[in-house]
Amino acid sequence: MTEITPATPKRPGSITIARHGQPLANREAMMDWRGYEDWWDNIYQPAPLVDGQVAPEPLKAQAVEAHTIFASTLRRAIETAQAVAPGRELVIDKDLVEAELPPPPWPGRFMAKTWGVFARCTWWLGQSRGRESRVEADERAARAVERLIAAAEAGPVVCCAHGWFNRMMRPHLKASGWVCVRDGGDSYWSWRRYEYRGN
Repeated sequence: MTEITPATPKRPGSITIARHGQPLANREAMMDWRGYEDWWDNIYQPAPLVDGQVAPEPLKAQAVEAHTIFASTLRRAIETAQAVAPGRELVIDKDLVEAELPPPPWPGRFMAKTWGVFARCTWWLGQSRGRESRVEADERAARAVERLIAAAEAGPVVCCAHGWFNRMMRPHLKASGWVCVRDGGDSYWSWRRYEYRGN
């Protein structure tokens, strides 16, 4: 009698999630809270990358192997993906944009990067001032992760997105059985690689 060997289930491809390169926006500019709100909306969010940056070769190698390349709709993420995967078709996904940073209406003038810290802390505590809340951003992160996981069924995925939002996707990946096997930190051009290990 011939033994029938059961087929080995195909494992999904890896998911590599990268932060964008350095955007052309002065994070040391001094401003009040209203000035920061304007800076965020009209300078930082639409900013391109600073000229002359080069994507890290190890990250480009991940893209060479990738079946699908994702990027958020923001210019800095798209330009990062184009540098990482030259000539490749990109999946542009609005769910991958950065979480909002509404500044608290506090007195004083501070650098943009300082307002960013204030804004992230108060936003995390529930003060969204009419913009996307932490709860809404977390729901968006869950949707984005579902999309990345679905794409990984066809092969490895590279996603070029944003520092804080990338963090928000991590627990959803972990809950779905994905393990971080390469942690490159949170600086510009940094990346993490996740592999499916099961629940």
